[in-house]
Amino acid sequence: MQPVSIIICAKNEAEHLKKNLPGILLQQYHNEAGKPMYEVIVVNDASDDHTAQVLQDLELEYDHLWDIIIAKDAKRELQGKKFALSKGLAIAKYDLLLLTDADCVPASDQWLKQMVAPLHNGKEIVAGYGGYNEASGLLNAFIRWETVHSFLQYSTYTLAGKPYMAVGRNMACTRAALQKAQKSELWNALPSGDDDLLVRITGSANNTAIVVEPTSFTYSEAKASISSWIAQKQRHLSTGKYYKSDIKLLLGAYGVSHAAMWLSFFILLATPCRDAALIVMGIRCGVYWLIWARAANKLNEKSLIYLFPFFDIAWMVYNFAFLPYITWKNKKHWT
Repeated sequence: MQPVSIIICAKNEAEHLKKNLPGILLQQYHNEAGKPMYEVIVVNDASDDHTAQVLQDLELEYDHLWDIIIAKDAKRELQGKKFALSKGLAIAKYDLLLLTDADCVPASDQWLKQMVAPLHNGKEIVAGYGGYNEASGLLNAFIRWETVHSFLQYSTYTLAGKPYMAVGRNMACTRAALQKAQKSELWNALPSGDDDLLVRITGSANNTAIVVEPTSFTYSEAKASISSWIAQKQRHLSTGKYYKSDIKLLLGAYGVSHAAMWLSFFILLATPCRDAALIVMGIRCGVYWLIWARAANKLNEKSLIYLFPFFDIAWMVYNFAFLPYITWKNKKHWT
């Protein structure tokens, strides 16, 4: 078992840190003497709330917690979160890294152990599941559905030898992998997307792993309003244009075929081919939703199963709505 540096970049996250950091600081990852074999580094990125005080209070209680403060007038060589991440890496003691966000809480005290296990076996990047807490309302359900959908996509692509993304809420990597990404001209192409760009630059069929154990998940609060969720998705999706050409082709073909399938189905319902269309679509949905149900069970999202038919169609609208941000538009800040 090798020591690990957990890096969290935080900007005005005092309340989240106060609530979530204890769960990270109490991970079961110790040596024989009972000492933590990991450190937690929080990069306070020019916060103007009481983040500094929260961290000072926690540091009195936990010896393996460290913080670094970035001044508001600091000269930034990198855009957005990438600058804060570089500062955290600079003071990290260990070569195995675990990355998460201030608004995330681990599902268990085995999170750290589960997420870095593939690194012990020679992998360089580990993609985990970053879920959202269940709440009332259709928006919350769709956000969780889309999160499952994204995980199902990038995890199966990774298992097929074509890794293309991960989520910064829950991913691990080696220092060497992150340093390699930072040296690439592509790394500073946009303020966000450090997770996807890390996989884009350094990921390969042999060095990237997926972890799906429920104890390895992280959870955070989903956006409560449509406007805030749209702003978040604009930022996340802007990285898509930097995926490798074959990945963009495959993902694009999937989105186009998905839309064409449903549009064709609705059109055929008004023709003499109605019965054939119903049979074909019934077979397709049976197989597709069965796969979804198994994924939802594995990811502890069983309550979404009965919403699959509705959200399957809604995903077509989602793709059309966010197409401009996938193809050209960037979001210029990370929080």
